[in-house]
Amino acid sequence: MTEPGPILRVDDPFSGEIVCELPLASEAEAMACVDRAAAAQRAWARVPLRERVELVRRFGDALTARREEVARDITRQMGKPITEARGEVGTCVARAAHMASIAEESLADERLPEKSGFERFIAREPLGVVVDVAPWNYPLLTAVNVVAPAVLAGNAVVLKHASRTPLCAGHFARAFREAGAPEGLVEALVAGHEVVAKVVARPEVALAALTGSNAAGREIHRAASQRLLPVVLELGGKDAAYVAEDADLAFAVANVIEGAFYNAGQSCCGVKRIYVHARWYADFVAGALVSARNFTPGDPAAEGTTLGPLATPEAPRELEAQVGEARARGARVLCGGERAAVSGKGRFFLPTLVEGAPKDAAIVQEESFGPVAIVERVKDDEEALERMNASRYGLSASVWTRSEERAVALGRELATGTVYMNRCDFLDPALPWVGWKQSGLGLSLSRHGLLALTRPKSFHLRVKTG
Repeated sequence: MTEPGPILRVDDPFSGEIVCELPLASEAEAMACVDRAAAAQRAWARVPLRERVELVRRFGDALTARREEVARDITRQMGKPITEARGEVGTCVARAAHMASIAEESLADERLPEKSGFERFIAREPLGVVVDVAPWNYPLLTAVNVVAPAVLAGNAVVLKHASRTPLCAGHFARAFREAGAPEGLVEALVAGHEVVAKVVARPEVALAALTGSNAAGREIHRAASQRLLPVVLELGGKDAAYVAEDADLAFAVANVIEGAFYNAGQSCCGVKRIYVHARWYADFVAGALVSARNFTPGDPAAEGTTLGPLATPEAPRELEAQVGEARARGARVLCGGERAAVSGKGRFFLPTLVEGAPKDAAIVQEESFGPVAIVERVKDDEEALERMNASRYGLSASVWTRSEERAVALGRELATGTVYMNRCDFLDPALPWVGWKQSGLGLSLSRHGLLALTRPKSFHLRVKTG
């Protein structure tokens, strides 16, 4: 009799109850998963693009039909308030629909200028099997960034979610099956790190994508490098906001604080460093302290809850350590800075603003995956730019100003993949999502993200020989 394998248990971050118990795939089971995906992909590559587009649209319909179930599972696994979880389902569907809407134009053959006696064009061919390792903080949105364009481009996908949200990969695979996808086209995998590394080593796997921590990114990169396998890595962020001298202050306060504390601050592109022109500093801080009160801990399954618990058991301790180190070095904690509970339940951390932290403090330089941000006064644009770029991360940055000219001028000097004016913590699927510096390799979304999941094939045809 075969001994049962290891079991993955996921607890509810609010109640502590066990949400699910799932067996981790053995190496043999994971290899069979790749085999099914590879077989499906060979046939899928020959399916007309228009039919692939229709499948992705039907996937959105299938996911929408199960919105409450999917949202509830997100909330129970990682603590996102139910209203935000429903919003994630809707945004996931909209993002897939956008990628479907641009697929035919983006993936069309590129015809070169006429040359006497020759026809030349560039076709886009699918890669093969794509492995996508998705995180828990936005389990649908991070996955759809890879899965939808991969399927549109003619690839199959093996989707492995973080151990905090393993049910989400199953929801993706089921929605594609219900949409009419062939068996194996989108496979859900629940597996440990060693097995995932062996999956990446399979010759049928043509690209590995990961959204997650730098440590996880290095693991995947190391495994992929053994085969010179291309990777797409969306890693950490320490995103900065600058409230300029000409900002709409009330608008900036409300939106910057929302960008810092939404999803309990568990966002790669959430605002973690706030630099405010001296003209507005005192008023900004006063307004920020009021806005922070809008985020109060509560049962994430309850309608109206604005701050859910932190997803992982170790997160409160890590945030306390960052705040404690900053305080010990002279920083001032303006609000929060400590754990909380609701009726004795939940691993909450109160919305936290810290000023006066040394530039090399962990709270300034390292990821703070929770509702924690620093706020500092700057004298002008030049100082703001210097402080914003003083990070090893480069995911996004925002400039809060009434001047488009100022935003663009500063944006051209910011070492980040995305620059916002009067907006933050938002992905537009029409634009490539790309990390600079230690925030990642490669890109996703937009036509560029579609092309990144293909390989170019050059056709050089001598059509006249006489």
